[in-house]
Amino acid sequence: MPAWSDGPFAPWSNSAVLSGEGITIELAGRTLVDDASFALAATDKVGLVGRNGAGKSSLLAYLLGEAGGHLRCRGRLRVSGTVGYLPQMPVPRGLGRDPSALAHVLSARGLDVLDVELHEARRALEPSASEEAVAAFSLLEERYRLAGGYEVESILGRLADGLGLPQGLLLADVDSLSGGQRRRVDLIRVLFGRPDLLILDEPTNHLDRAAKLWLMDELAAQKGALLVVSHDLKLLDHAISKVLQLSEGTLREFKGSYSAFTFQLDADIVRREKRAAMESAEIARMRAHADQWRHSTVAQARKAKILDRKVARLEATRTEVIKRERKVAFKLPEPARPGAVVLTASHLAVAYGDHRVLDDVDFVVDRGDRVVVIGRNGVGKSSLLRCLAGLQVPSAGNVELGHRVQPGYFAQEHEQIDLDADALANLDDQVLVKESDRRSLLGSFGLTGPTATQRAGSLSGGERARLSLAMLAAGRANVLILDEPTNNLDPASVVAIGAMLGSWKGTVVAVSHDAPFVEALGPTHALHLPEERYGFWRHEDLDHVEVR
Repeated sequence: MPAWSDGPFAPWSNSAVLSGEGITIELAGRTLVDDASFALAATDKVGLVGRNGAGKSSLLAYLLGEAGGHLRCRGRLRVSGTVGYLPQMPVPRGLGRDPSALAHVLSARGLDVLDVELHEARRALEPSASEEAVAAFSLLEERYRLAGGYEVESILGRLADGLGLPQGLLLADVDSLSGGQRRRVDLIRVLFGRPDLLILDEPTNHLDRAAKLWLMDELAAQKGALLVVSHDLKLLDHAISKVLQLSEGTLREFKGSYSAFTFQLDADIVRREKRAAMESAEIARMRAHADQWRHSTVAQARKAKILDRKVARLEATRTEVIKRERKVAFKLPEPARPGAVVLTASHLAVAYGDHRVLDDVDFVVDRGDRVVVIGRNGVGKSSLLRCLAGLQVPSAGNVELGHRVQPGYFAQEHEQIDLDADALANLDDQVLVKESDRRSLLGSFGLTGPTATQRAGSLSGGERARLSLAMLAAGRANVLILDEPTNNLDPASVVAIGAMLGSWKGTVVAVSHDAPFVEALGPTHALHLPEERYGFWRHEDLDHVEVR
């Protein structure tokens, strides 16, 4: 991992594993980060927090040397040691020598290549063990040993068991894995790499409660530095000792856990508001006196000028008021009224080769139902939703849509978004003909100003989730089929989307492992997989939502 800089490093950064000074990042005329400085020591555990769209992903991209041409960046950076990075979005095919999950994991230490080279060197010894061949083999074997090649089985077994991934799936191709399985493989890779600095972007996406608890303990016990972006408040509370908050372009540092940060921030906001109010009152008082004296006697006019200078000095040093986070609220348009039965799944089965993920699924969804599909990763939830949306042909059985049903599909990885087009262009202009209407809809989902004309591929994970929801709203769907709609969203947005859908008069079928979202949604029915059991929602079903 190189160290990037546009100038000499500052002395204060020499003892840090990662440090930056004067970091400014602009996107489409909007300043995401303004003159920020920070330093991470070798044992720091740091949480980077902020609302969706605040610029966290852009800051990470700059720190990793991966800022695209859409970002204008300046400042000084220094990184020492090795860096392991877990991105929000998985890399297609993985990073290994071959497409297997095992090669992807081993590539974190270069063992995927070393293993092949060692095998070839061993074969070279077979015809004649020349001195040169023996030396080459010995050198490779030593590199393999130092990289931990002979400990791979036990290390990967421990990591896979901790994250709840069947070890056999490490032999599968990464592109054949479900979203939750792939997330676990990516986590295993970055933990296996043993870097000096771990940078994790939303590491708990797709994880169940047991895997989250294990990951919290694992991260807290890591010897190296940690920089984590997460909206999982429990993870932030358990694993970190410092918070960097990015808000309105300003990066602020707070010592302690996330709970300590929120307490300090609230107290700081109140303190600043009081001080700013007192300063405003004093400025108003002095200005009133100066205005009274300004056109009076020479002596009083002199006093007025003195007060003007005091006002100018006070205004130059006025207390900066930290803006309070605005409450989030989203709204979907009134849906067209469909028939009484909106969707029927009959004897639905899905198989991939010899692997059968759905066997005989039967259920009926009526108008206004809110159905939550519950089950562990890999049991066929996403396959089921794609069949319901008409994007995948089932291996057996069929899906029948009711009268006047207009389905809308939210893909887990946002495949429906054209990443090369901007947010406005991704909306259906057949329904919303006027650009002002499309901008208004994007604004209702928090995509305002320059973000509307920003290339979708440069949006953060949370912003892409909001764009996907806006696209559904623009399509005038009356049945929404949602696959993990709250991944990468901040807690306020999660609850807001659940409340929006809970009060919406359309029909919802959703896969979600996010308990606050499901609670806000207010489900009427649950479909349990792999049991293929369908029935009315029961309160105890919420206990199974976070099981992945």
